[in-house]
Amino acid sequence: MQFNRRGFLRSASLLAGLSLTEMEAMAALQQVSTGGKPVADDDETYWQNVRQLFPLTREWAYLNNGTMGPSPYPVIEAVRNGMMDGDHHGGYGGWENTAKKLAAFVGADENEIALTHNVTDGINITCWGVPLRRGDEVILTTHEHVGNAFPWLNRRKLHGIVIKTFTPAATAVETLERIEALITNRTRAIAVPHIPCTQGQVLPAKEICTLARERGIYSIIDGAHGPGMLMLDLHDMGCDTYASCCHKWMLGPKGTGFLYVRKGFQNTLQTYFVGGGSDDGKWNMALETPKMGKYADSAHRYYGGTQALGLYKGVDAAIDFINTIGMQNIHNRIQMLGGYTQQRLLLLGDRVELITPTEARSRCAVNGFRIQGVDYAKFYTQCAENKIRIRMVAENGLNSLRVSTHIYNTTAEVDMLIAQVKKALG
Repeated sequence: MQFNRRGFLRSASLLAGLSLTEMEAMAALQQVSTGGKPVADDDETYWQNVRQLFPLTREWAYLNNGTMGPSPYPVIEAVRNGMMDGDHHGGYGGWENTAKKLAAFVGADENEIALTHNVTDGINITCWGVPLRRGDEVILTTHEHVGNAFPWLNRRKLHGIVIKTFTPAATAVETLERIEALITNRTRAIAVPHIPCTQGQVLPAKEICTLARERGIYSIIDGAHGPGMLMLDLHDMGCDTYASCCHKWMLGPKGTGFLYVRKGFQNTLQTYFVGGGSDDGKWNMALETPKMGKYADSAHRYYGGTQALGLYKGVDAAIDFINTIGMQNIHNRIQMLGGYTQQRLLLLGDRVELITPTEARSRCAVNGFRIQGVDYAKFYTQCAENKIRIRMVAENGLNSLRVSTHIYNTTAEVDMLIAQVKKALG
């Protein structure tokens, strides 16, 4: 890809004030491009060059990518350029082109991608569009984010559906068995996270979707943490819908997301929020009986109206940035850091409870833990006082802690966290 180097340097100086010389910036841009070749997950020289492309302050150890992924300079510059392009020429549109790029990135077709603002947008489109009647059952986990839990709880309140829950097990096989045990002849949907935000367990999404399909059940995946961390192919996964965002592991602009709706499922998933682009363009209010026209023959039926061109140019740049490094290289680095975090926590003994599975296929870059005898909120404050950013997990009474690492992190930053755990243990 081609970065706007002049713009990158302007962003670097204006937005972050980093002590990064022009020579260092140029070198960093050149050295992160892998040409499709593998990079060792422990090649610290390479990954430090990547780190230079982020405005993220070095005063803090940022171990909370699961909440919000900081964007690199090329993404920030693309947002600016996208805004300038629209404001300079006064043109309309252009954001819809991002659907094609997103589709290629996640293993889908362009006509299966709806642009949204975040995961919650996509979950709501799906939750309210799935045909359900009073008494129909939907399976969720006990580890839901509010963005997946509350839409379904609201539909239960308004429409009388039944919600059944399970707690993910230590292995993928056991987790699948727990889901299967909940299925009855009233089960209509399995609506679970690909990776729960609470402790980062990778659920066996493909097997869940296969099970759902074999039983005539809708498979609805909360994919907030998949794209940009896992090697993703939604066609291979076989889900009916997959809601995600671009501001976490994809390192894209905040306020951008997408919803995948399988082509064969689009006539089942009812659209309610419609506008320009949601139809075939044949609506007419000037007729004696106003005419609506037909829904668009694509996932564009699920969104309409004006989008932010600059933000979606930023999404394009985020995908380019990931591809420049190589998704497999990023996945390997993330897995290494996640595994290192687990190992260091486990070495601390029985007073530290790791609540994320150690099974290789069930773990990623997000780890949840508790410290026996130490209030989780107090430890969070301790970390903040020592300039380490993690996340408290108060949802569903879990009262735990979460650490999530990305390519800009180092094992030394993880060690800083471990030092604070040791201090808390006394």
